[in-house]
Amino acid sequence: MFGSTTVSNIVPSSWNLTESVILTSLSVLTGTFLLYKVLGLISQVRKLNVYFKNVPGPTGRHWFYGHLHLFPKLPSERIKFILGLGSKFRRYFCLWVGPARVTVIVNHPTTVKAVMKTSEPKPTSFGGMYRFGLPWLGRGLLIADGARWARSRRLLTPAFHFDILKPYVDIYNEAAEKLMDNLDKYAEGNEDFEVFTNISRCTLDVILRCAFSYETDCQKPGSAHPYLTAVNELSEIWWKREKRLMLYPDFIFYLTPIGRRFKKYCDYVHGVAEEVIKERKKALERSIKPAEGKYLDFLDILLTATDEEGNGMSLLDIRNEVDTFMFEGHDTTASSISWTLYALAKHPEYQKKAQKEIDEIFSSKDTEEIEWKDLNKLEYLTMCLKESLRNYSPVPFIQREFTHDFEVEGRKFPAGTPVTVHIYGVHHNRDVWEDPMSYKPERFSKENVAKMDSYQFVPFSAGPRNCIGQHFALNEEKVILARLLRRFSFHLDPYHVVQMKIAATLRTETGIMMYCTKRF
Repeated sequence: MFGSTTVSNIVPSSWNLTESVILTSLSVLTGTFLLYKVLGLISQVRKLNVYFKNVPGPTGRHWFYGHLHLFPKLPSERIKFILGLGSKFRRYFCLWVGPARVTVIVNHPTTVKAVMKTSEPKPTSFGGMYRFGLPWLGRGLLIADGARWARSRRLLTPAFHFDILKPYVDIYNEAAEKLMDNLDKYAEGNEDFEVFTNISRCTLDVILRCAFSYETDCQKPGSAHPYLTAVNELSEIWWKREKRLMLYPDFIFYLTPIGRRFKKYCDYVHGVAEEVIKERKKALERSIKPAEGKYLDFLDILLTATDEEGNGMSLLDIRNEVDTFMFEGHDTTASSISWTLYALAKHPEYQKKAQKEIDEIFSSKDTEEIEWKDLNKLEYLTMCLKESLRNYSPVPFIQREFTHDFEVEGRKFPAGTPVTVHIYGVHHNRDVWEDPMSYKPERFSKENVAKMDSYQFVPFSAGPRNCIGQHFALNEEKVILARLLRRFSFHLDPYHVVQMKIAATLRTETGIMMYCTKRF
């Protein structure tokens, strides 16, 4: 009967034998592959042990975690730990990241120069610092390498030409005006406010309008803008993942709550970028182009660019660049402005000197705006800003991966070795700076700057892969700070403890709480 027929009655016995052979073969192949990988790993570890046998570095290396287990759990303590290593090893040292990955840390102008003068790529292989940012930023200008990076750099350089930056001053002033209107209510009510939240809204407003001709209500008072929340979360998770070896494999990471959260926020910021692109594309298709003599903004250049064969950039390529510049264009400037306000509130004597200079500029003006011609007059404010960029480096670390064997201080290292430029470390190196933990704007007087090594102050990196938007950022920061200091005096909330935290940029554990009072 059909109902009593078994599998053995239908399938030939030879099939069972064949299935058994296949399973046995797969088991042997899997075992062989795993053995091959293990032997390869052992061989790699042996080679690395030979290369790094006498390289300076912390003791207490674990056979599996390397030095990762030495990092304190509290973010504020991690900064002290990393700075402590820089104080002990003042030129370079190594850190083991897991059992078979070592990074060389450079933190002195001489060793930093050896890395920054090259255009070597950012490491995106297993354990590479930038690998964890790929799902968010893709291979935009920050992470791209080789021909892709060279093409993007060449393509985007015109977007930051002097003639294009000049009209942006009007947008800086308009955004600063909205920010000051928001702070007025705190001044009137004698209420404290969180600095990063308010400044980030302003700098996001600036980058959206300048680079993408995109108008939003991102400075509207209330809860944090969802894009800023997403960026903060992505930055935080990026940094956390880098310190947790078990989260390195993608298939594990995306199964965890933190991995699912990362994906959710990636999807959100990609959606925002695609909306910005779609709106600008529609405008271009309707022939709403810049008036004669007006600049093409950053996004216009991306949308209209073609290669030698007449092919435009793909939507993914454009989105990667938009995601990169939306993040870098607002987050680093927000960090810089926020820490400068913190430093000036902490040191009222410097705040008053900066305000005196600003008042003198406005005394001969019939407008309450900073104009292009005023930027070079803000000499003392620029000194304060640069000292903040040194003491509170917005980007504490950058990383490169050499494609060939290289030397640091006469010691040879193999191709593929990631090298971390410890910007925060070189900015606090006692062999380079006198009393490096103190905030002293006079370090950046013209006389002192003339005596500096060009690689001892590198907040925007240096060499061929330096920050393409550094002049844009500095101009924006000067205008916003000058407008704020003209209208307000700032004072720290004495009951709030500020604790630094490293993520993708230098931020704080619980914000910066501050009071402002109107000057006029």
